[in-house]
Parts: sequence; C-alpha cells; structure tokens
Amino acid sequence: MATSSPSTTLPTDAAARLACCRECPRRCGANRTAGQRGVCGASDQVEVGRIALHFWEEPPISGTDGSGTVFFGHCSLGCVYCQNGRLAAGEAGKPYAIDQLADGFLRLQGQGALNINMVTASHYGPQVREALRRARKRGLHLPVVWNTSGYETVEAVRANEGAVDVYLADFKYARAQTAHAFSAAADYPSVALAAIDAMVEAVGAPAFDSYHGQRRMVRGVLVRHLLLPGHEDESFEALRLLYGRFGDGVLYSLMNQYTPVISRRAAEGRGNAAEMLARYPELGRAADEGAYQRLLDFADSLGMDDYFWQEGQAADESFIPEFE
Repeated sequence: MATSSPSTTLPTDAAARLACCRECPRRCGANRTAGQRGVCGASDQVEVGRIALHFWEEPPISGTDGSGTVFFGHCSLGCVYCQNGRLAAGEAGKPYAIDQLADGFLRLQGQGALNINMVTASHYGPQVREALRRARKRGLHLPVVWNTSGYETVEAVRANEGAVDVYLADFKYARAQTAHAFSAAADYPSVALAAIDAMVEAVGAPAFDSYHGQRRMVRGVLVRHLLLPGHEDESFEALRLLYGRFGDGVLYSLMNQYTPVISRRAAEGRGNAAEMLARYPELGRAADEGAYQRLLDFADSLGMDDYFWQEGQAADESFIPEFE
C-alpha cells in the first residue's frame, strides 16, 4: 500500500482543510499535511482496516447481498467502550492512496454491494470525497452511505453535498456528563443534533429503490441509538429528543448490541480501559434484555412505531469484523 503523503494529490482547497485541521468538532488545528496527527490520531494518510461486503447493517443498507463497507482507521470521538477499539486507536489498519481507495469502491461494486458504506470516515473527508470523485469517473454508480458517530460539524456535512446520499448517524448520548465521561465530548448532544439537522437538510426524506430485488435506501437519514448498560433513562431521553425534533422525517434504529470489549482490553492492559472499567463497572456487561424491551415500549408510546430493532443475541464479539 502507498506510504507517500496524499495531500500533494488532493485539490488545493481539500489539502488546505487538512493544513489546519477543523474536520471534526474538536478543531485541533493539526497540520496533517506536514505529518502531524490530529486529536483523532490521523495524519493526511488514509488508513483502512477492512474493505469488504458487510451483512449486519439495517435491512435497507445491507439487504441480502451486503453493504460495500470501508472501515477507516482512527476516530475523532474515541468512545472508551468502542467495539472497533483496535482500529479506532490506530492499532490496526493499512495506508491507502486515494486511487487505491477508489479501486476498493469499484471492487465492492463488482462484488454486488448495495452501496458504498464509509464507516468513521469524517476525519478523512477531503480524501474520501476525492476518491469518490475519481471512482465516479470510472463508473461507480452506487449510493454512498456515511456511517458516522454523529460527532460532525455542520461545515463537514455541507462539504459532503453531492458526494453522500445516505447518512447512517449515531445519536449516542442525551446528557453532556455521559458524553464527557465516555467520549471526552461534553458537547456531543448539541453537536450531534445540529449535525443531524444538516444531514436532513442535505439529503432529505428517506427514499428507496429496488436493486437486484432488494429494497435499498438511496436517500435520507437513519439515526441509530445504542442502549448502554445502566443508562436506560438516558436512552428514553435520547428518543424523546430525537422524535420531538425529527419526527418521521428520519428513520430510527434502536440497538441492543453493546459488547463489553472493554473488559478484554482492560485485561490486556490496553490504553486506559482498566481505569475506565473500574470507574464505570456497568460497561463490563451487556445491556439487560428487559431494559431493551422497555426502550422499545417507550418508542412505541412516543408514536415511533416504524423503527428497526434487534432480536436475539446481538452483543457478541463474533459480529465484530477482523481488521488488517
């Protein structure tokens, strides 16, 4: 894979965005074109952990043929319980040149993917948009899904206009104190709501087509909320905020797949996992099935009667992809 800096192959305006980085709400100002790494851990060199079909997204994203998923290295949010913690921490992933990234998109299309699904790509926004532009010139025609933590600036969302068709956005926290404790981002609730506003403005109401006999989402916003163990009341608050603000103008996905990988990372002595687990022991277990059912019942009581939900055992490390 390529190791030379890609900034010299980016359009001037795109390279300038990385020279004093403001790509995420942390606005760290790192000169990533000079090799500095931002708070996210990334330089201007794109790092990717996996490019492959992925079958475990919501039905209109994965269908039966799979979503063409690109898992990017590093992360601007850095949740302490992240199920993809190795990749987010830069412990996995390989460098990709922009043309190699475009090759990957086209390869996924050739494999029958329903879409191209960018997982945690926000800190590589200029490079990804350039790779998409090159891939489109070579025949890429699939819708693009931006799979994000929700911790995005409005400016970054607007920069994606014309490149992104579907936003698959998390809304992780309703409370600043939880966001600060688990992601060092007390501003997360307000930032994420403003970002989702911008996403709705950019791509509009959910729209679907039929692709190889599968119902496929081609426009719109799908907001995910993950039930965290011990935080049932905050999940109620999150749903109340979301439905009060967006109503039926977005789709919703209520998830019960929290996987306590922080316990393994703590046992392995990785990062500050042991310290965080000691401080927040609830993160060492899966969410309670009863709590999840109460969350679904609460969603119904709000009038949110058309949403995606999970059944069976979703909290399992076997669902976590292997990264390069």
